[in-house]
Amino acid sequence: MQTEKKKFRLFDAVLMSVVVIMVVESVAPAAAIGPSQFFWWIFLLILFFIPYGLISSELGTTYTGDGGLYDWVRQAFGQRWGGRLAWLYWINYPLWMASLAVLFVQVSDQIFNIKLNTLGSIIVQLVFVWVVVLMGNQPVSESKWIMNLAAFTKIFTILALGGLGIYVAMTRGVANTFTVQTLMPHFNLSGLTNLSVIIFNFLGFEVVATMADDMDNPKKQIPQAIIYGGILIAFFYLLGAFGMGAAIPTDKLSASSGLIDSFVLLIGHMNWFVILIGIFFLYILVSEMISWALGVNYVADYAGKDGALPRIFAKENAKGMPVGTGYLNGIIASVLVIAAPFIPNQDIFWAFFSLNVVALLLSYTMLFPAFWKLRQSDPDKERPFKVPGGKFMINLMTWVPEVLLILTIIFSIFPMNGSASEISSKMPVLIGVIITLAVGEIVVRYAEHHQPAKQDSDTKPANENN
Repeated sequence: MQTEKKKFRLFDAVLMSVVVIMVVESVAPAAAIGPSQFFWWIFLLILFFIPYGLISSELGTTYTGDGGLYDWVRQAFGQRWGGRLAWLYWINYPLWMASLAVLFVQVSDQIFNIKLNTLGSIIVQLVFVWVVVLMGNQPVSESKWIMNLAAFTKIFTILALGGLGIYVAMTRGVANTFTVQTLMPHFNLSGLTNLSVIIFNFLGFEVVATMADDMDNPKKQIPQAIIYGGILIAFFYLLGAFGMGAAIPTDKLSASSGLIDSFVLLIGHMNWFVILIGIFFLYILVSEMISWALGVNYVADYAGKDGALPRIFAKENAKGMPVGTGYLNGIIASVLVIAAPFIPNQDIFWAFFSLNVVALLLSYTMLFPAFWKLRQSDPDKERPFKVPGGKFMINLMTWVPEVLLILTIIFSIFPMNGSASEISSKMPVLIGVIITLAVGEIVVRYAEHHQPAKQDSDTKPANENN
């Protein structure tokens, strides 16, 4: 009897990587680096994204299961470290949701000229949050059309921005100077803060690795998907960044309104096309949160079932969806958007978004050591896909991305030049990171001391003393 040909092709893997990983609202923060961002995109594509993608592919095809990142860290370092990973990986999501709720209102105001008071703004943000929560609590089979439409709107928006930027550059010139000197990095420590956004833009590829069982030849297709997907993602980001660079001087670029501002300046005025792009962008913000909920909620749900997070994270509905985690997302994001008007001094979108980025990067700092540890402690494990290279290459692919992650986190939360503006923008993020880590440790220890008495010895990791 002939077996049915598997349907998840290389094209599907590449498209999925682009849809899941490409985050349109972070084009503006990355573009704020200036023309030298082109160097940093290529630099981080080679030294971070490719090793990260290959490592995620080996772990995802070797240690299969719903736990993903949590399972890999747990098997390498024990349940407590797995719980810390799960907490950071999860908490970034409601922070991100709150930032996009703020951005949703700001973009709506830009394109529809809606002047909401504080109460009206909070109400719209709360509606955004709970629509995302309720949609994210549905099975993927019931929301597949949302993801398909999101793919179209993301690619169309970026191509339109880049295409307009090229046209304006050829006909009217550009707002920034693109020369060999400006394209090269200046290693200004305070200016390297936004490098964390570029790394953030590359994260999420482990989701593609989970599709290995549905591929005809994962050993060949996964590395191809990494390379092609990474190149396409970098291309789309750079195309969008060039469009912004053609429209707005770097020092005047807003992390929150930069996208719509760019279209207005490139076209010359607000018209029907800019409004259409704005509507697409609003849809992207909603669909992006729904797509990421499917991954984040399942990891937290798995950790809750395993006792690494409190049992509320493991609450599921009749369809098996992790609604406990979903409702927690909504509660945390709601508290943040209600508190936002009372936070002084700043762009609230950027404050929440920066904290979300740092929390996610902190969770991924455990990925590379976990890979290295599992390679050392479990060398005979069958690996359908294996990162190529000897001991020296494996060490490079483990520790170079790890160092880059740690450095970008430091650049993001610690003031580098001591200026008043930098201190005022980074101190809330630093305080937020400290609170996040402290609360996470309390949550993990609480779960640890309230585990069910009976544990499954077959799934319990060997190393629990961490």
